Amino acid sequence: MAQAHATEADKYYIPHGSPWPIYGSVTLFTLMLGAIATLNNWLPAWSLLPGFVMLALLFVFWFNTVIGENQHGIYNLAVDRSFRLGMMWFIFSEVMFFAAFFGALFYARELAVPWLGGEGVKIFSKLLLWKHYDGAWPTNGPGHVGPRADGSFETVPALGLPAINTAILLSSSITVTIAHHALITGHRTRLKIFLAATFLLGFTFVALQAMEYHEAYTELGLQLGTGIYGSTFFMLTGFHGMHVTVGAIMLTVIWFRVLNGHFTPQRHFGFEAVSWYWHFVDVVWLGLFIFVYWL
Repeated sequence: MAQAHATEADKYYIPHGSPWPIYGSVTLFTLMLGAIATLNNWLPAWSLLPGFVMLALLFVFWFNTVIGENQHGIYNLAVDRSFRLGMMWFIFSEVMFFAAFFGALFYARELAVPWLGGEGVKIFSKLLLWKHYDGAWPTNGPGHVGPRADGSFETVPALGLPAINTAILLSSSITVTIAHHALITGHRTRLKIFLAATFLLGFTFVALQAMEYHEAYTELGLQLGTGIYGSTFFMLTGFHGMHVTVGAIMLTVIWFRVLNGHFTPQRHFGFEAVSWYWHFVDVVWLGLFIFVYWL
């Protein structure tokens, strides 16, 4: 009997035919087409709307499918282990994703800009190409590109909205940890309160970052096209803001599941996966705050 039970527990659920992977591929292709058209000024920003609508529908329908399968008891411990490994590899891929952009920032700041300024063996770059260029950071490059006629711009001060957002994300990391502990110990009311606080803090972060972007574009002369500093600043903070938005949406879904009585102290990987992702987002922001805003 024990052997038969162990064999049953090790059986792996093979999903039925699903349209969502193909639909997801078409969605990402549509979203990237809209982004390309917008960034190259071929079409106005509304060209991103179809991709975002399709992405929202993808989340709704695919989440609904997976949650329904889980609630019907289809997923056993073998599937749970697979989900954990999948989430670990996904977070690893995200680490590599941000490492590429941090690497671009390091290369531009510590190598390319000093070389163009004539530092070290690259002195001929200054003598032959950019005689009057001072390789100091932050810079929009020897060409002084940007929205202003003289190429001038201002940086976002670290002790303004970025410092507030840092406190918000650190606080959200604490609240999601408290919620996780409440789930394990069976305190459902505390779980609901602190999980709600977590995604509300996440959406607050996104709202404040939108205010920061508006100020940068309208008052500081800092835009995506403001040379190497503008491109690295908005690529790093923008992609991070997108991750916070996705994380806050997932936390909201988990909260609604909690309200419907989902998850037990023993089986709650859906909650754990989102909390892992949220802690990762918090760590990335600390790196951004130090290397993009502070230094």
